[in-house]
Amino acid sequence: MAFYYNQDDCTGCRACQTACKDAYDLPIGVLFRHVRSFEIGTYPKPDRYHYSQTCNHCGSPACIAFCPENSLFIADDGTIQQDQDLCTGCKKCVDACPYGVPQYLEDKNIVVKCDSCASYRAAGEPPACVAACNMRVLEFGSVDELKAKHSGEDLISDFPFLPSSATTKPSTLVKARDCALDMNYREHLYV
Repeated sequence: MAFYYNQDDCTGCRACQTACKDAYDLPIGVLFRHVRSFEIGTYPKPDRYHYSQTCNHCGSPACIAFCPENSLFIADDGTIQQDQDLCTGCKKCVDACPYGVPQYLEDKNIVVKCDSCASYRAAGEPPACVAACNMRVLEFGSVDELKAKHSGEDLISDFPFLPSSATTKPSTLVKARDCALDMNYREHLYV
């Protein structure tokens, strides 16, 4: 299973980020999906783009490889799931994930992460982020079905602002904006 993201049509509204935060009742500072905004170029030819990022449900997940308690595992559908009862809060998965996905909850002394809304999907609903997207730029489904549906698009998973996908083999499929491949990007940080 994988997320598809049409970056070309994303407006950066953060509805996906808010829906995810609400669905999991996450505390301040903890996000499973977060939208990052970037700009390139200068006047008179500036450009801007957004990147909606969550767990990539990698084919070779570093989080699982470094979890000493086996609380993280690959489910039958290929998503990375977690048994929170086994988590001891050691944060080794937090340190191992090159995408910064696992989040440590200090008050509970556990690590949590996106599970692609497994409970929603079990009820026949899409993940919260997908359902909330006003522009319909997010989809969730099997990798093969998403690749077939978007076969005419140039789908990628490597960007200048992300670590190489060679080691972890992320399952996220992105229809990228051309400007998102420019090495001279500047990230906008919203506070």
